Amino acid sequence: MNYKKLFFPIGGGDELEERLYGAFLIAKYFNTNLEILKSRFNANKNLYKLLVLPKDVIDNINNVIDSNYEDENLKFQAIIDKISKELDIKVVKEALENEACITVTIKHGIRSNLVENESKYCDLVVAAAPPSGITTATFETAILKSGKSVLMFPRVMRKFSLDTVIIGWNNSPESSRAITSSIEILKNAQKVHIVTSIEYLEEESSIEKLIKYLKIHKINATYEIVKTTKIPGEALLNAALDGNFDLIVAGAYGHKGLKELMFGGATRYLLEHSTIPVFMSH
Repeated sequence: MNYKKLFFPIGGGDELEERLYGAFLIAKYFNTNLEILKSRFNANKNLYKLLVLPKDVIDNINNVIDSNYEDENLKFQAIIDKISKELDIKVVKEALENEACITVTIKHGIRSNLVENESKYCDLVVAAAPPSGITTATFETAILKSGKSVLMFPRVMRKFSLDTVIIGWNNSPESSRAITSSIEILKNAQKVHIVTSIEYLEEESSIEKLIKYLKIHKINATYEIVKTTKIPGEALLNAALDGNFDLIVAGAYGHKGLKELMFGGATRYLLEHSTIPVFMSH
C-alpha cells in the first residue's frame, strides 16, 4: 500500500506499552516508517520567579523535574527497544525505504499544538483510542487539524489485519472523503461491505452509484440497509462486530468537532466500545 510515512503522537498514561505495540503492528503491516512523537512539557521557570522563591529552591525543583523526565525517557526507550525486538522492526534515526522502521522524535511543548504542527507531514495519522472513549485535545486535533485521515486503533491490540472492511455510509462529504482516502486499503481487502440507513438515502440509486464508483477501482462491495438505534454509533459497530470485520471506515463530522460520527451520533460510543480499528476522515 502507498503509505510511506505514518505519524503517531503519544503521551504517558496507562497502557503505554500496549499502545506502542499496536502502532508498531500497523507500521509492520504497511511495511513503512512510523514516526513516533513524544512531547515534553517544559516547566516555566518564570513562574517560580513570580512566587519569589529562593534560587536554591528553584534549582532543586528544576533538578527534580529534569530527573523525572530523564527517568521517563529511559523507560520509554526501553519499551521501544523491547517491542522492536519482539516484532523485528528497526528503530532508526532516518527512515528506510521499502522497509518497516521506527523513528522517534521528542519535542518540547503542549502536545496538541505539537500534533497540529507535526502531523501535516505524513500520509496517515495513527492514534490510539482515547481513554474511556472521551476525546482529548490531542485526539481531536489529529482529526480536525492535521489535514490527514486518522487510523484509530484500540488501546490494546495484539494483531492487525485489513482483510475485511466495513464502510459506514451516510451520504456526507466526510464519509465520501473517508472512502476515497482509504481506497488503497479497500483495493487490497478481501471483503468490503457498506452499511447505511434509509434516512441517508436521498434517492434509491445513491448506494448503487457508490457501488459503481468502487468498481472503477476494482473493488466489489456489498451493502445492506440497517436500522439505527437510539444509541448513536451502535448500529454501525454492531454490524462491524457481527460480521467480524477488521476495520471500520467512517467520516468524522467537523461542525461539532468529534461529537458526531456515522449515523448522526456521538463518537463516544464508538470510541469507547470499538474493539477494532476505525479509519476516519474529516
